[in-house]
Amino acid sequence: MNANFDILWKEQIVPAILMTVVLTVLLGLVYPLAVTGLAHLLFPRQAAGSLIYRGTEVIGSRLIGQPFASPGYFHSRPSAAGAGYDGTASGGTNLGPTSKKLIEAQVAPAVAAARAENPSVQALKVPVDLVTSSASGLDPHITPAAAEYQVARVAKARSLSEEEVRRLVAEHTEGRQLGILGEPRVNVLELNLALDGRK
Repeated sequence: MNANFDILWKEQIVPAILMTVVLTVLLGLVYPLAVTGLAHLLFPRQAAGSLIYRGTEVIGSRLIGQPFASPGYFHSRPSAAGAGYDGTASGGTNLGPTSKKLIEAQVAPAVAAARAENPSVQALKVPVDLVTSSASGLDPHITPAAAEYQVARVAKARSLSEEEVRRLVAEHTEGRQLGILGEPRVNVLELNLALDGRK
């Protein structure tokens, strides 16, 4: 019995314990530290969270949406992440596009709110990204169509011409990555900061 246990201990248990310790150190410490260090070396801004500063104060991130309610600001897409734009509770509603619950509980009220906030564009369809959340619930972008839908409201609230606001939207519209990936999009926080930065 003792001989069998000694063989088992030497041939299976000790190597299993050593392999667990080695892999824990390699994959739990060395690899994450190496990847983090490499990311900070090659992509310092992105590795630090793509933070946006006003002076020395952090006011947001290029990568995480935030809510805007004032009529003088472009509004983001709705968020299903926690109480809204909660990075610790990232996620969508998990309701499909034909879900009656999604349409009644989220989409219909959001369409009514968008139409009420933007009365001058009643004839236009409300862009889908203004009434549905993204898969992460943290999307900082809207489509150019969603920005266009809000131009008249923002221009009126800020006493600007619609052409001037459209020009700012065009300046902040990002194209497809590498010319083929994704869709054109507008970062809402950056666009609103550009509006604030106007004299």
